[in-house]
Amino acid sequence: MTLPRPATAEGRAGLDALLADPGHGLVAADFDGTLAPIVARPADARAHPGAVPALTALAGAVGTVAVITGRPAADAVALGGLGTVPGLIVLGHYGGQRWQDGETADEPAPPAVAAARDALPGVLRRAAAPDGTWVEDKVHAVAVHTRGTADPRAALDRLREPLGELAAGLGLAAEPGRFVIELRPPGVDKGTALTLLAGERAARSVLFCGDDLGDLPAFAAVRRLRAGGVPGCAVASASAESPRVAEAADLVVAGPGGVVDLLTALAGRLGN
Repeated sequence: MTLPRPATAEGRAGLDALLADPGHGLVAADFDGTLAPIVARPADARAHPGAVPALTALAGAVGTVAVITGRPAADAVALGGLGTVPGLIVLGHYGGQRWQDGETADEPAPPAVAAARDALPGVLRRAAAPDGTWVEDKVHAVAVHTRGTADPRAALDRLREPLGELAAGLGLAAEPGRFVIELRPPGVDKGTALTLLAGERAARSVLFCGDDLGDLPAFAAVRRLRAGGVPGCAVASASAESPRVAEAADLVVAGPGGVVDLLTALAGRLGN
């Protein structure tokens, strides 16, 4: 399998640095939309069939392999079958929770999230949220999904302002995604999680794969790390729903299947 080359010089330098010194490399990926296809109900998500084999092969060659997700870490592990990947680190709740070696370390949920959870039924009722709108409780955040409505984009647009007002009143951020708006504490994002993990692991190169607007902070973190002397490459799992992600990436691949092919090819190169 051929290893694709990034379109940008900075991305190529990041990938080359990882190939030259994999033992000090960090390879991280989002879960939904990146390692697993997007589905109508998050509980129905499953990893792409090649994801675990690819991550397992990489774990034997790369210093750190990680998954960074907005989900609870244990949920991603269970739904993705990730528990068999040696040494894998899963950062859930955008870094507020960590799963490693079968153990989960957690932080308490902020009180503002509980307040948002209690207020959401009334907010959605007053906003005349269409049938099919539903709320996902992520413990450390709450997410309002419109994918199940007759017109998901129009429903998201209808709810953007009232959810933004609710978030602002509680000191939360209202973060948009693929037919979802998530209310969570400000400053809690995948970019912070990736930066802290790279520092903890003394990474000398970083590759991050993502598909959604929530992954853009991680792409920005890759650029900041590069500016600080740590080469890196941002990879987009292409989606028509989130074109901005592909525009911000060094390398664009075709959805979760493309991500798995990339990771498999990378592991193959490192195994030679």
